[in-house]
Parts: sequence; structure tokens; C-alpha cells
Amino acid sequence: MNKDLIAIFEYLEREKGIKRDIVIGAIEESLKAAARKSIQGASNVTVQIHPKTGNIQVYCEKEIVEDVEVPAQEISVEQARLIDPECELGQFIDVEATPKDFGRIAAQKARQIITQKLRGAERDVIYEEYRHRMKELISGTVKRFVRGSNVIVDLGKVEAIMPMKHYPKTEKYQIGEKVLALLLEVNDTENGGAEVVMSRSHPDFVRQLMIQEVPEINDGTVIIDKIVREAGYRTKLTVRSTDPKVDPVGACVGMRGSRVKNVVRELHNEKIDIIPFSQDPVELLQNALSPIEIRKISVNEDDKSISIVVEDDDFAAVIGKKGMNARLNSDLIGYDLDVQRMGDYNRTKALLRTELAESDDPTLDEPLTGIEGVNNLIFEHLVAEGFSTPRTLLIATPEKLATIPGISLETADKILEQIRKQRT
Repeated sequence: MNKDLIAIFEYLEREKGIKRDIVIGAIEESLKAAARKSIQGASNVTVQIHPKTGNIQVYCEKEIVEDVEVPAQEISVEQARLIDPECELGQFIDVEATPKDFGRIAAQKARQIITQKLRGAERDVIYEEYRHRMKELISGTVKRFVRGSNVIVDLGKVEAIMPMKHYPKTEKYQIGEKVLALLLEVNDTENGGAEVVMSRSHPDFVRQLMIQEVPEINDGTVIIDKIVREAGYRTKLTVRSTDPKVDPVGACVGMRGSRVKNVVRELHNEKIDIIPFSQDPVELLQNALSPIEIRKISVNEDDKSISIVVEDDDFAAVIGKKGMNARLNSDLIGYDLDVQRMGDYNRTKALLRTELAESDDPTLDEPLTGIEGVNNLIFEHLVAEGFSTPRTLLIATPEKLATIPGISLETADKILEQIRKQRT
């Protein structure tokens, strides 16, 4: 009995899930090449391995002749009938020709081929087991670290890799720790094998966690349209409902936040913003920034950009740490996003108005007959207070105009901006 081969068979069946007949076929094929080199001149060499004992037998095909001239390819009738009494002259017969030192030679010659064959068999097992589970959640145990901080995860029969780029920088793992992740892909490797790639930083990891926690997403009542993520720090996702009776945000949050809290816990307290979906990028941006109010907004469809103005106190929250919130909102709406403080905006507009008021344009001193968008009553109040020409308005401040009856600070801003636009 070849105990070494039997041990290999049992290990590969138990640990790798590779059937014994596949292993035997791979080894027989590889040993055939070694046998041809060991038995000079032999033709049609075959190798047989007993599945239970592991014993190796090498056979070569020989022609039955009266007088043997080429011993490696011919056998006499007398010798042939010792193997098969019913054989006839001119027939071919398989003759055992296992070399005495074949075990050692086979191990040396066939090691590389066996390794390749078994790797291919293992790859097929991996593909069969995991290729149909792409984008699903799988769990395993951290086994070791390779090439820096890439994590090898034991899934049972196979090992998966979670590259450093596929998990948040905020997460640290210990050997033996349980880890849940997204089965991102199954790739061929350079050496002919296959590897399972896991990810905890991919947006679809959050999607699958939400599907797991929210039955309405699982049954299609609530749809997640888009997810943008800064893994480890913040995730934003837009949701909508196919049933008008179901509030998509409420369904995702759950009673007292129970559903989203479970997701946040798995993400190690990463912030999650659940936002009502809208086809209109402006409305979607307003939803994403709520309850912060956008004071002014400008959309440039040609450049796919949106510029907004917010109160000075809200600016830091809109931008976020290191610009993260603005960057995520930009990705969410699909437009470049420019954010400006209200104070800076007002100072810029005031500077433009001052420059215009100081110009030598004589039309700035011509009496106004009206202002577009301003009703006659307010216009009469402006004239009565001495603001009868473009220049007198341009050098005024919004606060000064807001003291006039019927004019709010917002209306004053609109009047001044309207005069500036008419003159530029």
C-alpha cells in the first residue's frame, strides 16, 4: 500500500473538496509522461493507480510475435500467453513494466505537472462553489496576512483574499476573528488556480446588508437607486418606493432606528444617510442636505455643475471633514458641486456692484422708469427714498434698502442683483 498517496487522496477530499477520481486521473496523466522517459522505446504507455491502496502499475502495449526483435515493443507468444492464455499471434497486449525505481523518478518528474493538475481541479471546485454567489454576503475566519495588510480568510474548503483596498482603513483585524464581507469576484490566478475576492468597502456590501435587514427592499417594494460611499466614514444611499403607502426612508430606518442601527453596527459605526430619491438633481441635492437650506443655487447643464450658497454657519456641515460630504453629494447627484458661504457671496456681489457704480457710464445716472420683477408700489417707495437711478441703487446696501416699507432683505438682494445684471 502506498500510504503517502492515500493520505493525499484523503486530504484533498476532506479539505479541498476534490473528488478522489479527479485526483487519481490527474496523477495518472502526469505519471504517464515520467513513465515514457523511464521505459525507453515503449509505446502506448498507461499508468493505473488503485483508488484504495494507492499502488502504481505501469503498462506498455506490445505486439505478440514469434521472434522478438524490439523488446520494448514486442513480446513472444509464449510470454504473452502467461498473461492471457487466449491471445493470438499478431495481437497487442498490455504488459506490466513498472520500473523498480519508478516511485522516486515519478515523484521527481511529475511534481510540477501534478501540482498544476490539482490546482486546476481545485479551481474548478472554487468556481462551482462560488461563481453563482457573486455579490452575496459570505463569512469566514481571518487566517493570516500576506503582502502587507491583505487578509486571507478561511471559508472552510477554500481560502479567500480581502485586499487592503477592499476594506476600510478604519478596520483592523486579528487572526481568528470572524469577518462578514461581500463576495466580489472569483479570479483566475497566474499559476492556474482561482481565488475568491472579498470586499467590505464596496458600495454593494452596504446594499446587501440593507437587503438583509429590510424586508421591503428584499421583496422589491423599496428600491435602492444609488449608493456612494467613503468606506469607514460615511455612506449615502437614495431610496424610493413602488408602493405609495410605504415610506421608503421609514422602512429602511425601522422602528426607533432598529434596522439601520444593525447595518451601522456591522459597518463599525460608519454614518449612513438615507435620502429620498428624485430624478431632478436639484431636488435630490436639497434632499441630501436637509434640513440645511440652500439659499441660492445655479445649475450649468453644459458643464454638469451646480453652485450653491448656504449660510455661513451651515458651510462646514455641507462641506464635511476634508470635503467628504460635498464630494459624496457630488457623486450622488452626478454634478460637480461648488459650495459658497453666504457672507462670501454677498461680499463678492457687493464688490461687483461697487466697481460698476464707480464706472463713468452716464446711463447709470438716468432716472429709472421701473425694475423688472418689482411691482409699482415698491418701485415708488424706492424713488421716494432717493433711489431713482441705477447708480444710487448700486451703491446702496441690502440692509439699507430693507428699511424701506414693503422691502425685505431677500427682496433687496433681488433688486440689487437685477440692477447689476441689467448693466453688465
